[in-house]
Amino acid sequence: MSIVRVREYFRRLGMEDRIQEFDVSSATVTLAALALHCEPQRIAKTLSFMVGEEAILVVMAGDVKTDNAKYKKEFGTKARMLSAENVTELIGHAVGGVCPFAVNEGVKVYLDESLKRFETVFPACGSGNSAIELTIPELEKYSGSEKWVDVSKLME
Repeated sequence: MSIVRVREYFRRLGMEDRIQEFDVSSATVTLAALALHCEPQRIAKTLSFMVGEEAILVVMAGDVKTDNAKYKKEFGTKARMLSAENVTELIGHAVGGVCPFAVNEGVKVYLDESLKRFETVFPACGSGNSAIELTIPELEKYSGSEKWVDVSKLME
């Protein structure tokens, strides 16, 4: 179970007690915002893509979607999300709990500029009913991100 991997990861950092688990689902932006009693845009959703033969993660604000032109400019290829079946195998977390922590070896993490509007955000913690509140510098540090990218646009 990937929440166990994430718990262990944050336990080693002395932060396990900051993980929140809910009696309700937080597997979507809307459900997570309800569970956390926060604005949907502060949910840090983690999307999984294939770039060539590599799986990558892009963490972005809950009120944006991938901008295909920006994505292609940044990564040199069309945005191709992983299928639900491949997410667990390639990333190490199942859909609904995908997060940038304790991922499989070689998975690169990118943070989208849309997150910089907030002091804190709530990424999942490896299950469809968990989250952690992190400052933007904490998210940058603990996700092991490669760099900041601008690959999103506000949803209409």
